Amino acid sequence: MRIWGKCGSDGEFPGGAIETRRAGGGVSSGGGACGGGRGGRANVGVGKRALAVGGAGLNVTAMQLHYSPSPQEAARLNTDELRAAFLIAGLFRPGEVTAHYTDLDRMIVGAACPRAGAPLVLPADKATGTAFFLERREVGILNLGAAGAVVVGGVRWELGPLDCLYVGRGEREVSFESGAGGEAQFYFVSTPAHATHPTAVVRRADVRTDPIGDPAKANRRRINKLIHPDGVRSCQLVLGFTEFEPGSVWNTMPPHTHSRRTEVYLYFDVGVERVFHFLGEPHATRHVVVGDREAVLSPAWSIHCGAGTGAYRFVWAMGGDNQAFADMDPVPLAQLK
Repeated sequence: MRIWGKCGSDGEFPGGAIETRRAGGGVSSGGGACGGGRGGRANVGVGKRALAVGGAGLNVTAMQLHYSPSPQEAARLNTDELRAAFLIAGLFRPGEVTAHYTDLDRMIVGAACPRAGAPLVLPADKATGTAFFLERREVGILNLGAAGAVVVGGVRWELGPLDCLYVGRGEREVSFESGAGGEAQFYFVSTPAHATHPTAVVRRADVRTDPIGDPAKANRRRINKLIHPDGVRSCQLVLGFTEFEPGSVWNTMPPHTHSRRTEVYLYFDVGVERVFHFLGEPHATRHVVVGDREAVLSPAWSIHCGAGTGAYRFVWAMGGDNQAFADMDPVPLAQLK
């Protein structure tokens, strides 16, 4: 197995109903809360570098590390620099695990695409500075492919399309498997964790949400919350996905910021269409053109919203000082430039 890192169009670096169960197999439910560990946004400019990583018995070579630009620097970036700073492409690679470590609340974004009969392991990594990946972290996993399974501490969790699994701090062994019906594609987001919550699954079939937005403004959509304080509990990670009604293409309208946490969007089911994702400060907006299964990093100071040339869905994940979904600062449309 190898971990790969790729950013934008630059070169590659090799490298509902809730079920809870503890590693020993007993059914349980968890509570508790924890403030998120914020990674300071150093004003270091646009940068990225590969970190050598390793693990016993693993062919693990490198992880992509992202340094984020300041608001002032982002406003001066050209197209390629902007994409290198905020866009993560090439996540889903058959037979591989990819991972990207950001300085935005120390979030890790990645994917695992196991081939049939060849499980992939979530490896230890030098970037985390711990003995194993989840020693001081938690992770949310969403299956965007065919049916598969995630094995956590010897306990097997079957995941169908758009089923979600939360794995809490302290689990040493996590592996990914594809089923007989095709290859699974597991997207994952990890945040630091200072409290332990039990592994839990949310089934797509059990998620019920009411639509929001206005069809006349092309933003009628359903926000499916999967990992959140009123569902599967976590230390700081909040995760879900949004889907649209026919004819609606605008997400997150009006745009907003939330200076107390970072957000990552992963656009999927885009097909051959494209999504124009807007970012930057309200008075100095920028955009990146996003393809299928590509992610966009959204710092706390940046707006985020987007419009597609056709139908699409997107996964959103947040980590930071709180888990209040409605904690955001809307930006009036008249203020955008």
